[in-house]
Amino acid sequence: MSSDLRWFAFVILGLLSLATVAGVLGAWLSRSDKARGAAADANSRLLAWWFLAGSILGAAWLGQTALAVLFGLASFCALREFVSIHRTRKGDHRALFLAFFVVLPLQYVFVALPWYGMFTIFIPVWAFLLLTARAAVAGDTTRFLERIAKVQFGLLFCVYALSHVAAIPQLTPKPEDGIALLCWFLAVVQLSDVFQWVWGKALGRMKLAPTLSPNKTWGGLIGGILTATAIGAALYWMTPFSPGRAAAFAAGACFLGVLGGLVMSAIKRDAGVKDWGASLGGHGGVLDRVDGLAFAAPVFFHVARWVLGQGL
Repeated sequence: MSSDLRWFAFVILGLLSLATVAGVLGAWLSRSDKARGAAADANSRLLAWWFLAGSILGAAWLGQTALAVLFGLASFCALREFVSIHRTRKGDHRALFLAFFVVLPLQYVFVALPWYGMFTIFIPVWAFLLLTARAAVAGDTTRFLERIAKVQFGLLFCVYALSHVAAIPQLTPKPEDGIALLCWFLAVVQLSDVFQWVWGKALGRMKLAPTLSPNKTWGGLIGGILTATAIGAALYWMTPFSPGRAAAFAAGACFLGVLGGLVMSAIKRDAGVKDWGASLGGHGGVLDRVDGLAFAAPVFFHVARWVLGQGL
């Protein structure tokens, strides 16, 4: 782990420690049922953040292979959550088996090698064609297009798109610099989500998309993106970018993260569920936590790769 990343880890763990102390004091000083409920919800979210931060920093300390394994597990959980809210039929089962136990592991093997030419086309080309053919061979034509589209979208979003997060360390010549860039990306997108909630509570009046995500507001969106962009620019030393370019990449990643959340909210509303799961206390499921990352990562990865490759 580089010295830059050690300092970053120290800051993150320090902030979580301060927030935990504040949460405990808030729960202790709460007098009303509403205040106690809000404090309990906040503390539940903090426990989940401790788990997430510890997992990511621990994998970062172990290196790129550990990060690929970590995000491979996250993809598995996210895909499981996605599939679980959609109806499947017997004709889908073998295609799903291949998606979970063949395609998903191979995608992360290609990321870990790293084999850029394969991990960028494996799911959109090979898995798309082969899984469709396997589902067709099963002979079940009832709602075939609808069923296979759900499998393909889940695989594309939960595995292919999210795997680009684990590929970010490939963007720099030194592995430790790439891992620092990965942590920068995660911090910016996740802090954007946190500050959108904070600014939404403070200034939120006008709903952003009431039918998709009733809690999102324009005030929260603007305040959250601007705050996370400023943090991304301040942490430019973790990246190969100048402060201005770091701010531009941070703003773009945050905006794409918002779009990812709205897309997945539309799918949840269509399925009639509020959260993808309950595995992360206060955050819902794994897919609730990584939807923004999955939407932002492919664009960030390929634009950054082009910019850095061109020496711009």
